[in-house]
Amino acid sequence: MTYKTLSTKPQSFLAMTGLTCAEFRDLLPAFEAAYERTYYPPERTGSGRTRQRWPGAGRHSVLSHGEDQLLFVLVYLKTYPLQVVLGQLFGISTAQANHWLHHLLPVLRSALGDVGAAPQRAGALLSPRDGRIGATRTVIIDGTERRRQRPKDAEKQARHYSGKKKTHTDKNVVLTSATDDRVLFLSKTYPGATNDKRIADAEHLRYPPDTTLYKDAGFQGYEPAVQKTCQAKKKAAGARANDRGEGG
Repeated sequence: MTYKTLSTKPQSFLAMTGLTCAEFRDLLPAFEAAYERTYYPPERTGSGRTRQRWPGAGRHSVLSHGEDQLLFVLVYLKTYPLQVVLGQLFGISTAQANHWLHHLLPVLRSALGDVGAAPQRAGALLSPRDGRIGATRTVIIDGTERRRQRPKDAEKQARHYSGKKKTHTDKNVVLTSATDDRVLFLSKTYPGATNDKRIADAEHLRYPPDTTLYKDAGFQGYEPAVQKTCQAKKKAAGARANDRGEGG
């Protein structure tokens, strides 16, 4: 998989990366600048030593181009494959996939910060004066889970087992703007068994007072200092059966 081949298939590109080709090209310059700033200033080697040869000498990696590096890390974050699978997709070994992930994830975080697209990570800093929520002040809070390897320790198994997903997961809470779908806040990572409301309480989120907050049943009882909270109501079992055409 390379940027050159995947970019000719816009639907597949969006499915694999979460970005359109145009959004990808907008992010690429910031990513390349962050990569050079973080790891490869022109006068230094990758290990930080003074360069003895011109940049570009030696054998080139499969991920030697910035567009392929950005594609690599976005595919990982969007699809979350095992590293052995990720390596096979890009024609590198599992060890190389692990190496590149550790190098590129900080670069992407830095690039997103440079373009002002990185979500806030400290709930207390989402202050009443934070203008990123937008003019309508309408936000959505939700929990998101991703599968993880089953822990060997029985106690860890219990902490990470998600009854909702019926598997072992890690969980985060995200806060999203309803006007432009922008992620405003990303919580720390918690074990899958942790209740959504408990995470929100632990993060000490602060909202502008005129915020309208939409939430689901996982945040039952979560009533922060906002103008209004809205929670979807579950249908009764009989109503759900009628919707499916069941019953007499």
